[in-house]
Amino acid sequence: ILSRLSALLCRSMLSFVANMAAVPISAVPNTSTNNDGILIGDRVYSEVYLTISNSLIPEERLQPTPSMLDGLDLHTETDLRILGCELIQSAGILLRLPQVAMATGQVLFHRFFYSKSFVKHSFEIVAMACVNLASKIEEAPRRFRDVINVFHHLKQSHRGKRSASSLILDQNYINTKNQVIKAERRILKELGFCVHVKHPHKIIVMYLQVLECEKNQTLVQTAWNYMNDSLRTNVFVRFQAETIACACIYLAARALQMPLPSRPHWYLLFGATEEEIKDICITTLKLYTRKKPDYDHLEKEVEKRKMSLQEAKLKAKGLNPDGTPALSNLGGFSPGSKPCSPNVVKVEDKSPNLQALNPVKKEPNSRAQGSKSPHNG
Repeated sequence: ILSRLSALLCRSMLSFVANMAAVPISAVPNTSTNNDGILIGDRVYSEVYLTISNSLIPEERLQPTPSMLDGLDLHTETDLRILGCELIQSAGILLRLPQVAMATGQVLFHRFFYSKSFVKHSFEIVAMACVNLASKIEEAPRRFRDVINVFHHLKQSHRGKRSASSLILDQNYINTKNQVIKAERRILKELGFCVHVKHPHKIIVMYLQVLECEKNQTLVQTAWNYMNDSLRTNVFVRFQAETIACACIYLAARALQMPLPSRPHWYLLFGATEEEIKDICITTLKLYTRKKPDYDHLEKEVEKRKMSLQEAKLKAKGLNPDGTPALSNLGGFSPGSKPCSPNVVKVEDKSPNLQALNPVKKEPNSRAQGSKSPHNG
């Protein structure tokens, strides 16, 4: 039976190839490109460019960021970015991931939060998703349980707990796992599945070989360290990898007081400019002057902004913070505005018929007097 099935499969494949070879040239759909998209037949389809240059964020999107539009200041957002990248780096070390996977996760973390806000998305959940996604991209996958367990341990160590408790596989763990899976899909959607990252690790070594400085292990290691530290900043979403490599070599040479060719400047050979080099160096050196971000303080700041956004949304809908309708939107109506029942006539109101205030005996057979009752209008 298996031999017959294989023979039938071979015959069908041969007939398919023969039929494709017999198709005339006129039957092939006419495809061409124009400025608006790709013309296939009589319809124009839009083009999708997946290149590394598209992953760089333009200057107009750097400020204001979505987090700033939600009320978060630049200092707090920078601390959140640094803390998220530190968590990714520490989790990668505990998970024994290669350095390139940790670098990819940090770059994806920066890219995502230039499209979404820290107020609306938990940076810890997104960091877990970036680690899991980067491990798949760099062909070193890890289990969800291991990633969540490592982040649980790191969160306790950041809060200064000496006796760390183990992760319990309860409903909270299942909810966290589902949130990480959804966050990973959201990252892919926001980035348009363009998750390729070009790292300057090999570029640094290649440029030092051109400069004949590759034998200086101190210079190579210092430039490598500056490059790893700059992953916590936004330079990897603003500049090309070649420019970042030149800036790290420049910064390492200045720190070690090693002269490099300056007539002309050596980085001009690799397409970098002096302005870009200085911008990357200043941004990297600012990391060493900042205080260590406080985990609990940042969570409280994000929670405050989240609560203020929810109150603003409820106020726009005419609701109180507890969800009840606001009285100011009901036209001044209040249940306590009328102290008495509408069936009771006030004595202070002047009426032309004063005898209407005196009680009147109703006659059961008199329909005329019954019609004068206020209950019947």
